[in-house]
Amino acid sequence: MRLSHRQTCGFTLIELMFSMAIGSIILILAAAVLGSSGDGYERVGGGIASQKEARALITRLSSDLETARFHVDGVLEKQADSRPGVRLGFLSLQPAHAQTDAGRIGDLCAVNYYVKDLSIGGKTVRCLMRGFRESGETFDALRGGAVADLFVERVNLDDPLALGVVSFEARPKSRNAAGEWIDWQKSNVAGPEAFEVKLVVVRRELAGKLKSPGDWDGAAQVGRHKDLDVYATFLPFGNHAN
Repeated sequence: MRLSHRQTCGFTLIELMFSMAIGSIILILAAAVLGSSGDGYERVGGGIASQKEARALITRLSSDLETARFHVDGVLEKQADSRPGVRLGFLSLQPAHAQTDAGRIGDLCAVNYYVKDLSIGGKTVRCLMRGFRESGETFDALRGGAVADLFVERVNLDDPLALGVVSFEARPKSRNAAGEWIDWQKSNVAGPEAFEVKLVVVRRELAGKLKSPGDWDGAAQVGRHKDLDVYATFLPFGNHAN
């Protein structure tokens, strides 16, 4: 009896190479999709982080401004250096727990905000600083006519309130006779009724690339950018009468 030989089936070299090429294309496409998803996740995560920091900052500033008391020697001026934004200083009523027992004799304190470049981990990080002077020092300054000294930067006392703040703007506002909001005209007897505040905060993926003051200055001049978040709000200024 003759046995029939079964013909074996397999891939030719050309078919094998073609299959490998298709597989490589699929892997490249999958890697690109995963990479894009990862970048998107980082952008979302960075946006959430900057939103949380901005929200905490605005909450702190709002609390300080709500209990503000106008004084003619309060500070609202453009910063003298290249950092964009303003220096804002005013008197504010603060709770007992915000002060030390040694420094508290009442509730009227002094608060000031300004932008400063700090060196962190060998890189420059632009921050919004908050200076706080307790009531004991504030009353001494009032008695001595030296209120303006309360708003001078103190390296070992002022704290960074938020990191990655590209710029900080605060525009004083008041109402005219018709009840419309207009720019406040500087006065020695009455302060503004509110501040129009604008913050530009950089997301962490871009912040890691900004290593020098010049890099931060460049970011501030870019305008709208996917890695820059702009927050604008309107905050009342407490008792603006002197």
